[in-house]
Parts: sequence; structure tokens; C-alpha cells
Amino acid sequence: MCLIVFAWQVVPGMPLIAAGNRDEFFDRPSAPAQWWRDFPQVYAGRDLQAGGSWMGVTHDGRFAAITNIRAPQERRTDVQSRGRLVSDFLTGRQSPSAYVAALNTRPDHFNGFNLLVGDRNELIWFSNRARDNLRNGRPIAPGIYGLSNAELDAPWPKVVRAKADFASLLCQGASDEAFFEMLTDTRQASDCRLPKTGVPIELERVLSAVCIETPDYGTRASSIVRLDADGNATLSERTVR
Repeated sequence: MCLIVFAWQVVPGMPLIAAGNRDEFFDRPSAPAQWWRDFPQVYAGRDLQAGGSWMGVTHDGRFAAITNIRAPQERRTDVQSRGRLVSDFLTGRQSPSAYVAALNTRPDHFNGFNLLVGDRNELIWFSNRARDNLRNGRPIAPGIYGLSNAELDAPWPKVVRAKADFASLLCQGASDEAFFEMLTDTRQASDCRLPKTGVPIELERVLSAVCIETPDYGTRASSIVRLDADGNATLSERTVR
């Protein structure tokens, strides 16, 4: 995923509601969200190149999602795929806290990432590039949050816009259709509001949209996750490309 907005313990009876877009190169092979044959408890999309995932749930209410940290100058080719962090949590049995504690012993095994792991009892954000952030690796407090390719709630234009729209839809008790429409927003931010992440300004403009459109890279899927108080999880996905 490259954008996730989510409400944790805000809506009565629904501990988690999340909406997100997966941005990726169009030529990277992947499978849409479905039940996995080798792990029947997992419902998620799958990266067919490296075997991991970007967002998924399990039948007993586990949830995981990941975004990359945009830092092209730090990218390494000798590390594991970040998508494995999602699939390993979904196919395992560790609690979110235990999983993050174990992962914290090997943060340099991956390029920069933001990971969300949770169940109906706790949700944790962990990033291997935010070691000084006091919220990193700890259970998230109730609230509405946004996550893109920087730290949790970094005020990038797409995060600010999507959080505001998401909060409004939650107040309306909106359907999934409205959340999916929110995720199709292709407006780009003005140059004065763009973050500086080490990519050319032309690319920063393109990447500032909630829904990204370029000839070879962009938003490939949109997803809505709901986790209720009984531990029932649903993931609805629309493949864009």
C-alpha cells in the first residue's frame, strides 16, 4: 500500500475500519485479494514476484498492511521483500505486540517500511525508519490516522485530504462505495505543499495524488477493511489495473 487511512476504536462495534490504495509498477505480477490455497485462513492480495502481500486479513480477525518509506538514496538490493512482513504476520500466530518485538531485533533486514499489524484488541504501527517516534512499536490510541510513505500522520497533502474525507464519511455512516470513490481522487498538490523525498519535483507532483496515474506506475488496487468487535474481518478490493 502507498496510502492507508484508518479509524481505530472510533466507531462503536467496529474496532477497525481502513481504506487504502496500493501503488506499484504495472509490470510487477500480482494476484488480487482471495483466500490463499496454502494458508486457507488468509484473505489477501499476493505479490507473485516475491511472495508477500500489501494488505490482508484472516478469518479469525488478524489484520496487516504495509507501506514503503520513500527514500530512494537508502534503497538496498540485498534485503528481504517488505511484503513478507504482512504475509508472515497473517500466516503466524504471534500477537501483534510479540510480532513487532521480534521484528524490532532485525529492522535492517528490510528497506524502509511502515507496518500495521493488529486484531480486535490492539493495533500497532512499526517503522524501521522512525526509531525516535514515541508511538513507534506501541499500541495505537483510539483515533483516525493516515499513513503514506513517511511516518504515521506525516502531513503530506494526500494524507491530510484523505483523512478529512475519511472522517466525514465515517460520520455519515457511509457505504463502502463512498470510501472507494474517495480513493479515486487524482488531484495533485500544489508545489508549495509537496514533501521533499529525494525524487524529482515532477514525480513528487504525480505521487501527491490519492490515486496515482502514470503510464507504467500507479494505483493498482483499492481496499476497504472492516474488523468488528467479535473478531470478524472483511476485506473488499477493487482492482484498478
